[in-house]
Amino acid sequence: MSVLKLKPSCKDYLWGGRRLAEEYGKEYDGEILAETWELSCHPDGPSRIANGPYEGKTLQEYIEKEGKEVLGINCRRFRDFPILCKFIDARENLSIQVHPDNRYALKNEGQYGKTEMWYVMDAGKDAFLYYGFKKEVSKEEFARRIQEDTLLEVLNAVPVQKGDVLFIESGTIHAIGADILIAEIQQNSNVTYRVYDYGRVGKDGKKRDLHIEKALAVTNRVPLLKSKSSYPHVADCDYFTVDKLNLDGQIMSRMEGNVSQDSFVSILILDGEGTVTCGNSVSYKKGDSLFLPAGSGNYVVEGSCDALITRIREKTAPVRIGIDLGGTESRIGLVDIHNKVIDSVHIPAEKKAAAEETLHTAARAALELLEKNGISMEQCTGAGIGVPGTVDRKKGIVRYSNNTGWEDVAVVREMNRYLPVPIEIANDGDCAALGEVIAGAGKECSDVVMLTVGTGVGGGVILDGEIYQGKGIGGSELGHMVILENGELCTCGRRGCLEAYVSVPALKRQAKEKTGKEYSPEEIFSEAVEGNPAMKELLDLYIQRLGTGIVNLVNIFRPQMVVLGGEISQWGNMILPPLRKMMEEGAFGKEKGQLPLLEAADLGKDAGMIGAAGIL
Repeated sequence: MSVLKLKPSCKDYLWGGRRLAEEYGKEYDGEILAETWELSCHPDGPSRIANGPYEGKTLQEYIEKEGKEVLGINCRRFRDFPILCKFIDARENLSIQVHPDNRYALKNEGQYGKTEMWYVMDAGKDAFLYYGFKKEVSKEEFARRIQEDTLLEVLNAVPVQKGDVLFIESGTIHAIGADILIAEIQQNSNVTYRVYDYGRVGKDGKKRDLHIEKALAVTNRVPLLKSKSSYPHVADCDYFTVDKLNLDGQIMSRMEGNVSQDSFVSILILDGEGTVTCGNSVSYKKGDSLFLPAGSGNYVVEGSCDALITRIREKTAPVRIGIDLGGTESRIGLVDIHNKVIDSVHIPAEKKAAAEETLHTAARAALELLEKNGISMEQCTGAGIGVPGTVDRKKGIVRYSNNTGWEDVAVVREMNRYLPVPIEIANDGDCAALGEVIAGAGKECSDVVMLTVGTGVGGGVILDGEIYQGKGIGGSELGHMVILENGELCTCGRRGCLEAYVSVPALKRQAKEKTGKEYSPEEIFSEAVEGNPAMKELLDLYIQRLGTGIVNLVNIFRPQMVVLGGEISQWGNMILPPLRKMMEEGAFGKEKGQLPLLEAADLGKDAGMIGAAGIL
């Protein structure tokens, strides 16, 4: 079954009338029917399925059962169901109101902001609505006019008639006037800040709440420029694309369309009657709402009708957030569709900071980067986060990280408190490896093993261009292969791990044990070049142990390339030649096999950030 007929949720707001029940056949026994939420997965008013095997279930329950594939590829960028479609019957004036954008709404309300469009289905002779300001007003004047009840004097009153369309971006002050019937397509949100309400009282006899401070914070106080045409669409934005269908039943009585894998299709019937066929055939009449899942294929609308057809298009010039949470610092960047870093920032790690504080700091940095570069949240398709340790990617949880001390940290849930976009996580070594494959040293290869040597030793395995993570929870913990039985104690609790011998802290420890003095990696390599026998001997042993780990990886995975990354890779000119020789001698089959390339990473510290963006 591909055509689902939906039954709406009904709302009895005090300004509403009875036309939706009397003229549009909505089943409702109350005196006032102000709105019907026709296509909705919002918990404040979910629509239900009225036909087929899912009859009686909510649309959200259907999606959960069938999987998010029914929404389409273009909906992957949304954390929740993207839109909400309504019919609105305004018998009286609605309150003067404004909707916040995503960033403000998520921070203050825990849900998305709201951009919407109105299609005027009918309007009285003198009907009008408010849409923005006549002139620019200061924040102080805005506040004063609200207080003095003179706000209407500076609002832009727009006469409307049947067929008019208005696009209301978040931040636009607006209100539907009396005697107007509207079809509304909006973001999936129920956040409204009421500014002025004509002194009306609610069912409890009290004046309805106003939200003055929040409205002052989010309202665009300059006159709106005439919006650019969305031709050939009625409305078109990153949240929804709406087209108008008109069949007169005579010259035009049939329309053929296609529901691709890209997006579902919503058909909202404004007038008329007929059938929609797509696998099954469903009759429609004035006021009906139909849902066609993504990938349903060809469909046919027959009869006579006015209808709004809504789908979700691909985002324009998308940007992704890449976050690499490391042991010494976190790197946060904006990455474009070509895997180029638009801008980035790095933040030193606070050793004693709680996981929630670390994540909040990273999220705040990402928001500041978007603002600094003039990139709206609407342009951002998601955030990828590379995290050290054992990662449950499906549930968005870091199960254990010896480097950060995290256990069972719900990273995705915590970050979604601040970033209203889809969020994915992966092991930081996996992210660095993916970054080098999609944009760095390994971009000509599909099978790459990367070893990152820094505060710890991590890495990732990319097979056929995808992160290899096995069937269980976790990433490829390459640094925790044992190269010396009963050897040095590792941070993971085992002995003899590669990390215990070749991480930067291990190298510094070995230098101190050998000389009794503190050495930085720079000093160790510099003195080895100058001929210091102790440092040269130290590095020879260091390279031997690192080479043992690399040969093991080559013999297990047989990659096209091994990439050495992390802090230690900056000395690649010194360590790569002897490592290549070890690999040639230790790889199974030696020269008779296909020896992989061994190269230093190209992207430096940006690899994990770019790779994190790449997991989306």
